[in-house]
Amino acid sequence: MINSLMSSKVLEKDIAHFLQEDDISRNSYYSLQLPEGRVNCSLKLKDNLVLAGLPYFFEVFRQLGAEINTDGFDKWEGQRVKKEDNVILEFDLPFSVALTGERIALNLLQRSSAIATYTNQYVEKAKKYNIAILDTRKTTPGLRSFEKYSVRIGGGFNHRLGQTDLWMVKDNHKDYFGGVRGAVEYFRSMQTLYNPILVEIHDLAELQEAVELKVRHVMLDNFSPADIKKAVEQKVEFMTYEVSGGIRLETIEDYLIPGIDAISVGAVTYDAPHVDISLKYKKA
Repeated sequence: MINSLMSSKVLEKDIAHFLQEDDISRNSYYSLQLPEGRVNCSLKLKDNLVLAGLPYFFEVFRQLGAEINTDGFDKWEGQRVKKEDNVILEFDLPFSVALTGERIALNLLQRSSAIATYTNQYVEKAKKYNIAILDTRKTTPGLRSFEKYSVRIGGGFNHRLGQTDLWMVKDNHKDYFGGVRGAVEYFRSMQTLYNPILVEIHDLAELQEAVELKVRHVMLDNFSPADIKKAVEQKVEFMTYEVSGGIRLETIEDYLIPGIDAISVGAVTYDAPHVDISLKYKKA
């Protein structure tokens, strides 16, 4: 799924920041005294999960000076793994690098796999209806790119990476500009020809106004399943419908309604359950 785990230039800045947070340089005597002997590492996948984050995991050790042969690891990124399979991925590291980087590397791998696994559970429920699962901007500050990467590995789609990827008309915009029409006209006046507009809709009257304004993308926010079905009756050919508003894994079945194109779920990034992965190593 990822072209090469060796192509890690894009990750350098993020990993450097994570290593700086751990601040190993505060105790130079400790870091200089750590043995350099090689250890055989065993990465143990101890849960039912979608494995994600291996490029981040290995980049931690590379930035600490290790040369790692990751041939054959590409195929594991995005793979579904069962607990009972007892999957173990093996590689070698200097003891000093393994000890220094293991917690950061595991934190990243577990977090990425948790998000990918949780996202995939939504995706599996929605795919037979051809409905995309989207993330949101409800991400951990400083980790947006990482968390949105994990969503995509889990089979989901990214909504916005930032505010200006598309113009999203929300309640505050409508309140300030006097309603749907005023807010849409404001963003159309921004003269960004290729920036689409997405309007957050809260009732069928607002939806009708968006249709009249030829708004292509609408988000039906906190609509009941019954009202979503009514909204679908108003859908015209050029429009896409996104559904949002507190939808969780245990309720998503009620919202898998023909005519819906996507469901956005903030929980895939802010509430993904932990997955169990461990790293053990022995002297070579």
